[in-house]
Amino acid sequence: MTRRNSLFAATMLAGTAAAFSLMSTGAAQAQGALVMYCAVQEEWCRAMTSAFERETGIKVSMTRKSSGEIYAQVKAEAQNPRADIWWGGTGDPHMQAAEEGLTVEYKSPNLGELQDWAVRQWEQSKNRTVGIYSGALGFGYNTELVKANGIKEPKCWADLLNEDLKDEVQVADPNSSGTAYTLLATIVQLMGEEKGFEYLKSLHKNVNQYTKSGAAPAKATALGETTVGIVFMHDMVTMVVDNAPVKVVAPCEGTGYEIGSMSIIKGAKNLENAKKFYDWALTPAAQKLGAEAKSYQVPSNKNTPVPPQAPKLDEIKLINFDFAKYGSSEERRRLLSKWDNEVKNLPK
Repeated sequence: MTRRNSLFAATMLAGTAAAFSLMSTGAAQAQGALVMYCAVQEEWCRAMTSAFERETGIKVSMTRKSSGEIYAQVKAEAQNPRADIWWGGTGDPHMQAAEEGLTVEYKSPNLGELQDWAVRQWEQSKNRTVGIYSGALGFGYNTELVKANGIKEPKCWADLLNEDLKDEVQVADPNSSGTAYTLLATIVQLMGEEKGFEYLKSLHKNVNQYTKSGAAPAKATALGETTVGIVFMHDMVTMVVDNAPVKVVAPCEGTGYEIGSMSIIKGAKNLENAKKFYDWALTPAAQKLGAEAKSYQVPSNKNTPVPPQAPKLDEIKLINFDFAKYGSSEERRRLLSKWDNEVKNLPK
């Protein structure tokens, strides 16, 4: 063999070995990877990611967005899914994704440890999403601003229409936020659709901003950037724990609630790892991380300690929220379209 041929052969062998090495590395990475879309607070998302990586050695790539944004992304990526699991956020978009075949059936061996409301979510979605926590909708107000401006302390939904609160109420946009969609569905169920939309039109006059994130109004209220923030009560409790001048309110007329959910995305490239995460996320050890990250929802596993700061659901006047109806594709699209046309674009 000539020197030239020897060099060519050596180069070919080295190239083949390198290619094989890359293929092996790629396979190993695929076996030890998980792509997660997360819809709770950033701190809780990070805590879940770190703990799961520590316990399993599976590397997690996490993206945090609001529930509505994740639903839209999962739908857009349906032909070539980028994520494996969708963890957290209100159950309505999870239910819509289940109905549209964007997520898959899975029965965890930990299902028997869950609260009835979490299992009902799984059953109503035909085994495609499961409840991981619950929380009641409400609002909070900045006590210093209320006092300084001589505003009557709001205790009910009706009080948020007070003229003294013009441009002083903040809430998210229901197109991007599961929190705000829960408000929309709650008001419609509580007051009836016609009166409910009249209420939302009147409330619009007092809204200073429709945020992208459902929890953002809690931070704005704590910082004194708005007098009132409509949020899930546990998000406002986080501000209270951090010593913000905020009071949390369960509206006197009654209110809706969420069942935060988890779904495995159809076509997941790391399906077995998604199932591992799903099972682990339903354990008390994983669910305790919420309170440690200052998220005070009620966990779905019966054996997970309920954070003492969590709003007491049995002491709040909750409506009989129809998750199946208001989580359906048709009803969500109809209500969101109606809100866009009749509320969002109204002049102040």
